[in-house]
Amino acid sequence: MNQLNGIVRRLDELESVESIKKLKARYFRFIDEKKHAELAALFTPDATVVTDGITWASPKEFADTIRDLTGAAPSVHHGYMPEIEITGPDTASGTWSMDDLLTFPAGPQAPEGHHGYGQYRETYRRVDGQWLIDSVLLTRFRMDPLENWIPVE
Repeated sequence: MNQLNGIVRRLDELESVESIKKLKARYFRFIDEKKHAELAALFTPDATVVTDGITWASPKEFADTIRDLTGAAPSVHHGYMPEIEITGPDTASGTWSMDDLLTFPAGPQAPEGHHGYGQYRETYRRVDGQWLIDSVLLTRFRMDPLENWIPVE
């Protein structure tokens, strides 16, 4: 490989890593902004999604379940300290530290809120020039309960 080819390869890897970081940022933002159709579109159609031991049939089922469980409840999701490795011309893997906060309006049937801490282990695939999430394994290491809130009327 000549020097120019090496520079082009390294530049592509840097651009790919940055694109994957932006992809994951949109993932967290779409969850918190309740943009569930947009969230599902961040995945390959045949992506494997496993969260806290639950395997979802499809990215759409995952996004729809988040919509149905959280409704309008405010949430905060953070991902940080990414370790992204380009594994092939159109494939990559990554590990992200995460924490999330979710609380619900108080009521007799309200689920308990939580502050969770954990890790995402993911793979990515470039499809038609766009990086998408191809697999997700979310494991939470700790879940602290949070009190729910009373909506202001």
